Amino acid sequence: MEPQGKVLSDLVARSHLVPGRDLAELVSEAGRRMGLGSTAVYVADLQQATLVALPQAPAAEDRTLGIDGSLAGLAYRVEGTQRSADGGTVWVPMIAGVNRLGVLKASGRGFDEELIGWCEALAGVAALLLDSMSTHSDVLVEVERRRTMTVQAELLWAFLPPRTIGTEQVTSSAFLEPAYDIGGDAFDHSLIDRALHLTLLDSMGHDLASGAASAAGLAACRATRRSGGSLEDIVPMIDKILSQWFADRLMTAIVANLDTDDGTLSWVNCGHPAPLLIREGRVLHGMLEREADLPLGWGFHTSAPPTVHHVRLQPGDRILMYSDGFTEARSPAGDLFGEERLADTVIRATSAGDPAPEALRRLVQTLLQHQHNQLRDDATILLTDWHPRTR
Repeated sequence: MEPQGKVLSDLVARSHLVPGRDLAELVSEAGRRMGLGSTAVYVADLQQATLVALPQAPAAEDRTLGIDGSLAGLAYRVEGTQRSADGGTVWVPMIAGVNRLGVLKASGRGFDEELIGWCEALAGVAALLLDSMSTHSDVLVEVERRRTMTVQAELLWAFLPPRTIGTEQVTSSAFLEPAYDIGGDAFDHSLIDRALHLTLLDSMGHDLASGAASAAGLAACRATRRSGGSLEDIVPMIDKILSQWFADRLMTAIVANLDTDDGTLSWVNCGHPAPLLIREGRVLHGMLEREADLPLGWGFHTSAPPTVHHVRLQPGDRILMYSDGFTEARSPAGDLFGEERLADTVIRATSAGDPAPEALRRLVQTLLQHQHNQLRDDATILLTDWHPRTR
């Protein structure tokens, strides 16, 4: 068996000049050189309900696997390696940074701890390559999709960051539905100097103009932020762009910064539902409720600075931002999903030990079941977990 480090370095070197459709076969070749019998790469579909095998020859034994109800799905959900009952197969989560992408299936005659460690290293390299190649490979993008995407959804997804980002101090995860027909909702999260920036936008309507307005809002936010602007600068810039180019589109928004060192959350609320603060397994109702500024798009914020609110978090606190598509979702019988059910679902997932991305996935599954998979409005949610290092 070849030195494992050389196998991984060769995999990275060879990946530079191959298309995305060959990624699974490159990983499989590296696995054989490590002494594995076979490997297969599975990626999560856009709605994180199914794991789908990347193309390779020979094809994976199972092309799709459910994230709920399979050993592969368990590895994905808990972000930990799982071994089959007979010991001949391991399922390793593929995570780029803190963003889970899928799982690696590895089969062989037996797995000791050292070989499992190398399988985890192989899955880590494969995840980074998948993350990189997906930016310019339609093959890899199409594997994640189970149906055709609308033009406005395609526009928004092109502007969105990874759904989960984080460091040792903070994790931020987001979810959007209906994934293939999202209209005016959008989110942003980005790590800035010793802080995490958060934005959630909800543009009026559910058409291409709504998607374009939200995309322009994100661009205005980023351009201002990346040129040194503060929250007080970002809100007027979004308002200016909307009033100038999208005069008939109102938008609610929350724009926030979280100091990842001391836990100070600063935010501006422009006509949006107030965020929820979750602490020690319960919602602290009213802790983040403040009088909201006017929605964006009327131009009022271009002449008067918005109100910036501040609160000091405690380690372990979670901040839940959401659009009204969650709380106002109705079942076929007319039952509102509501803020209480929203918070309760997240709290139960948190109590079960789920990481933030899994807590959101379970929440969205609950929402879809509530509306029998027929959402009538965009529903976007952003969950931020502050978990500072102990010093």
